Amino acid sequence: MSEVILIDAGTGNLRSVANALLRLNVSLRVTQSPADWKGQRAVLPGVGAFSAFMEGLRQNGWIEVLNEHVQRRYPLLGICVGMQALFQWSEEGGQVAGLGLLPGQVKRFPSLEGLKIPHTGWNQLRFCRPSGLFQNLTEGEYVYFNHSYYCVPEREEDCIARTDYGLTFCSAVQRDALWGVQFHPEKSQTVGKQILENFLSL
Repeated sequence: MSEVILIDAGTGNLRSVANALLRLNVSLRVTQSPADWKGQRAVLPGVGAFSAFMEGLRQNGWIEVLNEHVQRRYPLLGICVGMQALFQWSEEGGQVAGLGLLPGQVKRFPSLEGLKIPHTGWNQLRFCRPSGLFQNLTEGEYVYFNHSYYCVPEREEDCIARTDYGLTFCSAVQRDALWGVQFHPEKSQTVGKQILENFLSL
């Protein structure tokens, strides 16, 4: 049975992500300690404010470890704010620095007529390029979102899926053994289960 590290930044309830992973027959370790990550697949889920999430990672000593381990190509999946944290900075709360693992920024959805913020509910994925994260899935699959900010990668090749919500935004990224999804796979039923299974096999 493979072991997966679930990184706890101390800013939200990880139960739904943990339960989704446990249903896939993995050995799961939920931890706030960087010492527990020794090359296993790791999941970085995030909810709430970007600044509080980054401060939680910083206080627990995760910043340097995440940078080092991603450079060594240890597999990492960021979810929601966990994906946003992969980028250089976010507009939320001013210009707040992220991990800088991917070049780009995080912006707030604009105020458009008929557009409710946060973007909450089911929406479709449009694949930008092939990725093992989406193996056995088809174009147009629905996944569950809940966010007010979206990622803007500098490099087009880092984006593997886009979604439309008043504008077209990047909803999933990949570079080497680093992945990120803006949506919640743990709340996306069979599609989300397939995405988590795919991550565990990559």
